[in-house]
Amino acid sequence: MSALIAASRSTMAFRAVACTKQYSAGYLQLARLYSSGKFPPHTVINMPALSPTMTQGNIGSWSKSVGDELHAGEAIAEIETDKASMDFEFQEDGYLAKILLGDGTKDVPVGKPIAVYVEESEDVQAFESFTAEDAGDASTEAKAPEPEKESKAEESKPEASEKKSKSESAPAQSKPVAGRIFASPLAKTIALDKGIALKNIKGSGPNGRIVAKDVENFKAPAAAAAAAPSATAAAYEDVPISNMRKTIATRLTQSTQESPSYIVQSQISVSKLLKLRQSLNAAADGRYKLSINDLLIKAIALANLRVPEANSAWLLDQGVIRTYSNVDVSVAVATPTGLITPIIKNAHTKGLSAISNEIKELGKKAKAGKLAPEEYQGGTITISNLGMNHAVNSFTSIINPPQSAIVAIGTVDKKAVPSNVNEQGFVFDDVMTITGTFDHRTVDGALGGEWIKALKTIVENPLEMLV
Repeated sequence: MSALIAASRSTMAFRAVACTKQYSAGYLQLARLYSSGKFPPHTVINMPALSPTMTQGNIGSWSKSVGDELHAGEAIAEIETDKASMDFEFQEDGYLAKILLGDGTKDVPVGKPIAVYVEESEDVQAFESFTAEDAGDASTEAKAPEPEKESKAEESKPEASEKKSKSESAPAQSKPVAGRIFASPLAKTIALDKGIALKNIKGSGPNGRIVAKDVENFKAPAAAAAAAPSATAAAYEDVPISNMRKTIATRLTQSTQESPSYIVQSQISVSKLLKLRQSLNAAADGRYKLSINDLLIKAIALANLRVPEANSAWLLDQGVIRTYSNVDVSVAVATPTGLITPIIKNAHTKGLSAISNEIKELGKKAKAGKLAPEEYQGGTITISNLGMNHAVNSFTSIINPPQSAIVAIGTVDKKAVPSNVNEQGFVFDDVMTITGTFDHRTVDGALGGEWIKALKTIVENPLEMLV
């Protein structure tokens, strides 16, 4: 092996030695081993895709420091994905030689170099001056954007020209044309986007040319910042858009634009449901600590068995409507960073106690941002409950694609209903407004009505959930 490395170094040429790809628990890891005369053999670690929907992520914090030994399967960093914070487990043994992107780096595209590791500890020191550009030069997959390439190419031309005619016209080249600002196309684009005047920036490129990094690193003078009226600064607050909110926005926009949905609503008596809950929670063994939501999850799962069209997905790319035999209920949970839907899988086969315990555990993980991808991706129907907010009598929800239905649960109200048991001719009953939103591509209007009827029957006769 040492002979191979020595020979590779002597060639002074780049050579890709190995490429490893691993997909486990819903994520993709990319790394490539390089050998060159400039640096010892090393592996560039790229930003991994820790979920199938992840296109970029944030580096929360590094668990390892430069020089630390790495072991296969050991977490080296915490990555914030579009839905949760997850440990990035590297799958090789070696030593961390360089961290290219530090703690708190945001919006890192999947596949972009973030670190370097080596197999031998004595090689770590050689990477002290290693940069992201060195990683880009070595990798055939991590190519720089086209505008950047164009910019660098243009920057190299004046430099070459300067070397070529240095002895002939050095004094002439040292002075830029009066009144003209030299900047690369990418630098101009970034400056325009950020509203920065190029005349205020000192260029670091050849002949004082302004390049992209000059614009990105530019900071307005303190006096200019102070000149802004304080009233304007206090009138609003800008909150950075997180990856989770971007994903929520994308999926909801997709749903509203692509799903021809319709709404079916019903007021359902929950008096017997509340009595069943009270009775079970009062059991001497303390086995039950049920919420109304736990009971409704079970009822929705059984309704999907009776009207299976609601337990389906529109898969246009595959040319099919897929009807599932298992009912996996996605439960909307509010977290500090946004809404997420952990899944009670096979809810139709589980008892009320199992459903209750599982949703409590998933809810805690969701609010801590520790859900694994398989715990929130998928599902065949969604329940969203705002009934605990007693100001919300009813509402509608947006379908979670590619699912065909979502159920919105309002609060419990006391309402007068016709009755023959007293002289007044009415009694007060506990009533809940339940609203179903259906995708008309998979669930026709009549079937949406049948589904609501099935749910009403189960909720008003809750002993059916115990059979």
